Amino acid sequence: MPASPFALVPAAYVLLLRDGPNGAQVLLQRRSNTGFMDDHWAASAAGHVEPGESCTAAALRETREELGVEVTEADLEALCAVHRYQQTDRPVDQRVDFFFRCRRWTGEPALREPKASALDWYDVAALPDPVVPHELAVLRGLAGGSLPPVSSFGFSGLDSGVTGVARTDPG
Repeated sequence: MPASPFALVPAAYVLLLRDGPNGAQVLLQRRSNTGFMDDHWAASAAGHVEPGESCTAAALRETREELGVEVTEADLEALCAVHRYQQTDRPVDQRVDFFFRCRRWTGEPALREPKASALDWYDVAALPDPVVPHELAVLRGLAGGSLPPVSSFGFSGLDSGVTGVARTDPG
């Protein structure tokens, strides 16, 4: 029996973080006019990796395109990768998301694309509602200090959160 068509869609997410009065704050955008999770809060810079583009290059490009700020590769800290499944029969509904943390950039973040209706800073420990579910799981892991470097979301009834592979080295 031939294998069914399969595509793994990669995306890069950049979580801009700053120090706030109550601890770390993250910059989020409210999705709008996309047809996917509209009116949910999400990473302020995120998007698909283009053919021939690395996930790091996509993170830099998306940050520039969506927020108008410049980030260098040295400014990005790899946070985690999430392999997620949207539980449909469509061959493109398995995705791998590369999350980066960024605390340094040049310029003032502002909305540059019509796919968002708001942009604001939130305490990582007190997020708005609703947040895109797989992103919420990553943000909760980040806030709790228990974010595994490789995670899964949406497989076998695991929709409530990110499950993952723990670090095996002390570093």
